[in-house]
Formats: sequence, C-alpha cells, structure tokens
Amino acid sequence: MSRLAIFDEGGRLLESEADAARISARLDGVGVLFERWEAEEKLAAGAGQDDILAAYRRPVDRLKRHYGFQAADVISLSADHPGKAALRQKFLDEHTHSEFEVRFFVAGGGLFYIHAGDKVYAVYCRQGDLISVPARMPHWFDMGEQPELTCIRLFTNPEGWVAHYTGSDIARRLPTLDAFLAGQP
Repeated sequence: MSRLAIFDEGGRLLESEADAARISARLDGVGVLFERWEAEEKLAAGAGQDDILAAYRRPVDRLKRHYGFQAADVISLSADHPGKAALRQKFLDEHTHSEFEVRFFVAGGGLFYIHAGDKVYAVYCRQGDLISVPARMPHWFDMGEQPELTCIRLFTNPEGWVAHYTGSDIARRLPTLDAFLAGQP
C-alpha cells in the first residue's frame, strides 16, 4: 500500500496518509505529481523493457506530450544485484536535477523524500504508483537494503539522471526505507 508521511526538518512525524487520492492531493500542493496506473495488458513474469513500455504506452505517451519527455526506459534492481549498496548510496543524499525525476513502479517499491519548504514528504511508492518530482526540487530516494523494483523512467535530458547534491545532512534525520516500513508511520 502506498503511504505518505510528512515530517518536520528535524525528523518528527507530523501526519500520515494511506489513501491514494489524498496522497495525490497533498503532493499536488507542493508541485509533485502522484498517480496510480494500471497496465493495459497483462505482463508476463520477467517481461522485458519493450513489453513493459507497451503495457503502459498511453500514460507514458500522455506524460511525454505534456512535459516534453524525449525518452523512456525501464530499470530493474533486485536484492541479489552485486552493486546494490553502491547504487543505494548514490541516491540517499539530498539532491536536485535540472529536469523532472519521474518514476513509475511496475513492480516492487521504494521511498521518495521530497524536501519542500520546512517539511519533508516521504512517499512510499509501490506497484502502480507514478511520482514526478519537479526540476530543482530537493529530494532523495531509498530503495532499502534488499531492493526489489522495476520502474519506468522518463527523461527530457538525453544524458538521463544527473544529480546536483545540496550538501545537506537532512536525509540522515529521517527514517530509511527499512525503518519506515518497520514503523509504518
């Protein structure tokens, strides 16, 4: 189940929400798009990039047209990936991008943290969730110690994911994905 937890900058929980429509409305208030998508066709276990993109062609094309995205791809990461710790570390510090960061969770899940004003919005995304973090909005992502996820990514920049780290230590004041799931705020 998708979840939203809103923290102050010190890490104190202010509120929590599990209803997708209310999560979407709260995030819309800070400029973040959150949607639920369903595949237009059933995906076979182990489906490849072409099959996954075909199953979600309409919503992907809609976002491409609306935001000017030039490319879409699929990324998968599992608990047996030899570089999982290094990949996780790459995303754990607060950063921004010069373009939107858009992820649609085909399978598995992860925790996006959006730092907007004096609050941090922790959004636990699961299969069927789309999140779009605006350009230049501080955020970070935790896939957990044992990641399991498959995501569609959309890009306007041909180079793809380029992070600009803020230097803030705020990410260390909030629960990791594993702690978040254990406490279920």
